[in-house]
Amino acid sequence: MFNLKRQKLAKKIRDKNFFIAPGVFDMLSARIADKLNFDALYMTGYGTVASYLGLPDAGLASYRDMVNRVGVIASGVSKPLIADADTGYGGLINIAQTIKGYESSGACALHIEDQVNPKRCGHTKGKQLVSKDEMCSRLKVALDSRSDENFLIIARTDSLSEEGLANACRRSESYIKTGVDMLFVEGYRTISEMKEITSNFNNIPIMINLSEAGNTPKLDSNQLMELGFTLAIFPGTAFSASAATMQFVYKKLFDDKSTSRLSIPLLKGNDMHKLMGFEDIWNFENKWK
Repeated sequence: MFNLKRQKLAKKIRDKNFFIAPGVFDMLSARIADKLNFDALYMTGYGTVASYLGLPDAGLASYRDMVNRVGVIASGVSKPLIADADTGYGGLINIAQTIKGYESSGACALHIEDQVNPKRCGHTKGKQLVSKDEMCSRLKVALDSRSDENFLIIARTDSLSEEGLANACRRSESYIKTGVDMLFVEGYRTISEMKEITSNFNNIPIMINLSEAGNTPKLDSNQLMELGFTLAIFPGTAFSASAATMQFVYKKLFDDKSTSRLSIPLLKGNDMHKLMGFEDIWNFENKWK
């Protein structure tokens, strides 16, 4: 099952057919997104750490925390899953383990970044980078550790905000030479920065993060295609909307001690049952009663 999903995703990315991937962070969000005709889903690191551990995305989650979530989500959806693998969770031997673990757990692609360990969310302050050579070693180990060439390795760099555009280009060029399948430059601040990256590296698929929390210009799909991007992820959209809705509902319940005046859409009981797969349970029970 995972091999077929990997083949499909790998072909789409290698052919540079533009698509978007929504962020998912637990099985409820994954089930909802999986009902729609997205080409892939993206397991957000920030949202996964927050929903699973209740902690900030600051290098506090372990490899085991994340690979367990990869396995649960990848096994529970029909779409290919692209996953955040942070820095690889340690040294080179840990990165090798991360690649093997994510692959065997069902991910179809992952990205490794050039921050030090522990890392920081790409849209927060305090990021520090490893050397270009050290990151190249990470990527070479990642590529060597996969068993399926359709399990895609994406090189992410946070150097744009920390070292400037020129260094981001230098790092990107070196990372691409390792043989990675895709480039991911984090933290664009202007369209001109986007153009510089996509024009200089048009020999490889390029991914962009359109987090609402960041400073990246919010462009539509046509604009992104014209610039030369292959994949746009929206990691925090549903996560932020969920948090805002829960804040509102809990505050309303605390204030009113009732839901009688709650005026937001709620998923009705039977619709929730269907979403969670109760129809399969009912059919099984009817067959074997």
